[in-house]
Order: sequence, then structure tokens, then C-alpha cells
Amino acid sequence: MKANGLLLFFLFIAPLHGQTRPRARDLGITVGSIPTGPLNAITDVAGVRVGHTTIARGDSINTGITAILPHGGNPFRDKVPAAIVVGNGFGKLAGSTQVNELGELESPIVLTCTLCVPRAADAVLTWLLNLPGNEDVRSANPVVAETNDGYLNNIRARPITEADVLHAINGAAAGPVAEGAVGAGRGTVAFGWKGGIGTSSRKLGAESGGWTVGVLVQTNFGGDLLIAGVPVGRELRDTGHETRSSPDGSIIMVVATDAPLDHLRLERLARRALTGLARTGSSMSNGSGDYVIAFSTRRPSLTAQPPNRLTDTLEVVRNDVMSGLFQATIDATEEAIYNSLLRAETVRGYRGVVRALPIDSTGMILKRYGAIPR
Repeated sequence: MKANGLLLFFLFIAPLHGQTRPRARDLGITVGSIPTGPLNAITDVAGVRVGHTTIARGDSINTGITAILPHGGNPFRDKVPAAIVVGNGFGKLAGSTQVNELGELESPIVLTCTLCVPRAADAVLTWLLNLPGNEDVRSANPVVAETNDGYLNNIRARPITEADVLHAINGAAAGPVAEGAVGAGRGTVAFGWKGGIGTSSRKLGAESGGWTVGVLVQTNFGGDLLIAGVPVGRELRDTGHETRSSPDGSIIMVVATDAPLDHLRLERLARRALTGLARTGSSMSNGSGDYVIAFSTRRPSLTAQPPNRLTDTLEVVRNDVMSGLFQATIDATEEAIYNSLLRAETVRGYRGVVRALPIDSTGMILKRYGAIPR
């Protein structure tokens, strides 16, 4: 088989051992005062699973699938509260209207490239319909979101297959999450540098509920990069680091929490992710699709309920104690975006090369501004 015809699939755990680029905290970047969870990842929320399929073929195909599952069971039978918020709606987010109408998520969340959404949604349906207990299902709502990776990826080829999507879903697991140019982040570009997948989490203290918030992002958007308030993008340009840059692009932000929240409170929580996005210098331009998908893993207790019950009972966090969760979401979103950039490596693709954010120069700039220790 010719080398340029070889399709490479990488499980979500495979790149972890090969990634040598730092995360934000490895550089001394600390976002906010709320501590992270043990992994500083969305999988710090108990039950949440993440899987990647990375597709790289020659210099023309750079794309993939990232799947986020709210728990290890049947999501159609064991739905979770959810909400979707739109910052700027230049995008294709399949399944969003039903999520916001019913306030529930009944499928994995799948991230991919723009023209791959229909094929990905069909594959999610295959997975859902084949789950034990779903033999009589005649309607299901796959949630598939995208960013446009058409600079590094020959997007018109629509290279993903059902097998790629099923690989990511079936391979999803708890534990560390691969970041950077993996999965749905393989071909993305952010602030003119190589973007990708990033994640972070926050763990509230017992006095604030003890809940965990985890965020995973797929970064492919424009603006003027700020890190910890430092104009890193401008400084890199001033020192001769020229990059391909466009204000357009998109970002998908997935927010998970174990706090007991209903649709209304999840919608409020999701809006705070946009604040974390703004802190990084995003301009949310006309051509950008900026979406937040939020869900809670805390579901109504049905064990003591009769099968013909007419009501559900869900304990929810009071509105006047939501502020800690808001701050956790803002900080985790900001840090997840930094991790997506810092972990990504340079990729040669369909229309050119997108370089990784230069670690040494970025560190020097942050030190000069006093944002990290010298």
C-alpha cells in the first residue's frame, strides 16, 4: 500500500505518551483561584467519557472525530439535563432545537468538520439504534457540532466514515484526554496558530457545593490572542512571528458538571463559557460559529418511581448560589483554549502549513509581563 494512501487512526489515549508540548500549568499559567480536578480535564466530572478518531492522510486530509459521552450507559434511555447556547450562529449544530425544547441530551456529543456533520449524525443514529433496549426506537436526536477545517483538510472530500465515528464513541473512556491536533481538532486553526482540542476542569470547595465543572473545546476561531491578559498575539507579530490569521472561524465548547442543574440553570452556566472565550481575545466575528453545549450528569432519581409516573423530581442548585459554578466555567473554558493551542503541533495540510504556537517566545512574553514566574 502506498504511504500517501494509508489512513491512520489514533485512539484517544495513543498521543498522550508522545505529546511533549506543555499544558498551560506546565508554563506557570494559572487561571483563576478555583482548584482544578485531579486530571484538569472534562473527565474529572464522574462518568464523562471522551474518545477521538484522528484521520491524517498525506498532506490533504487532516480531520477527525471527538465524542463526549455523559455516562457509560444508554444515553437515549437515561437522558441528562442539557442546554445549548449560541454566541454567533454561523455553524451547523445538528440536534440543537430538540435539546433546547426538551432540555435533555439523549445521544453522545460528536464534534467533527463542517461538511462531515450529516455523515457523523447518521453514524450516531446507527450507534443509538443498535444499543440494547433501543430495538423499538423510531426517533432519536443525535447532537453533532462542527468547525471548518478546510485550510488544512480537503473538506470537500468529506473523508469520515461511519466506522470513524463508531471508533471514537466506542473508544470513549474516562481518564486523561489527549489534546492538540487530535480528533476533531486535527485540522483546526486558532488565532492563526494550530488549534485543536483542549480541556480543563474546576473543583469547587465544600462550602460552595463541592461540585466539579469540566470543559472541552474544539478551537478554530480568530481574534487577537490574549493569554492571562497578555497581548501574546500582538507581541509575536511585533517580533516577526507572522502567521496566517483570519477573524472568522468557530469554536465548540462542551461544559459538563455533576451539579444538579435543570435546563434553565444549564443555559445560564453555558453563557458564562462565552466570557471565558472572550478573555482569550476572540472577536466572535460574523463568520464564526461559537456554540456552548452544557449538560449535567445528575439525573432525576427514578428508582422509587412507578413506571407510569406523571412527574419527575430533580433537586436543583438555587440561583443565588450559582456564582461559583459560573466562575468555574469561565476559568475552565479560558484554560481549555490555552491548552488546545499549547498542546497542538505544527501540521502541514491541504492549503499550506499552520505552525504551532512557539512555546519559548510565548513564555518569554508572559514572563516579561509578569504573568508567569521568571
